[in-house]
Amino acid sequence: MPLVRIDVNQGRTTEQLQGLSQGIHAAIVAEYGIPERDYFHILTEHPAGQIVAQDAGLGFDRTPDVVMIQIFTQAGRSQPAKQSLFAAIAERLAAVGVSGEDVFIGYVENTAGDWSFGFGRAQYMTGELGVPS
Repeated sequence: MPLVRIDVNQGRTTEQLQGLSQGIHAAIVAEYGIPERDYFHILTEHPAGQIVAQDAGLGFDRTPDVVMIQIFTQAGRSQPAKQSLFAAIAERLAAVGVSGEDVFIGYVENTAGDWSFGFGRAQYMTGELGVPS
């Protein structure tokens, strides 16, 4: 059950924003085999100047179309699985017009006990939900 935060500069249409979210979700479903309805995204648009995304010394420039993605998910996936996910997200976003240099992903892992889906309970811990493998 990943929780995905997507931050972009203002200026995209509603359809473009939906395309970003749906592309990221489709990549996660395909790569990690999560259920289609495990879809939890927060998409935030920012005025110009509120997103700073340089190249970290890799020698390329980003455009104002940068897409900053944070994926919060349970620990346990291999580094090759993560690499595959990153590539799949970049591929899906390329299909909706986002260049590779404008795809920035931060991946944050936690444990089953770090999630509550409502009612103030940690459903993975109470047994209401099965812990994903």
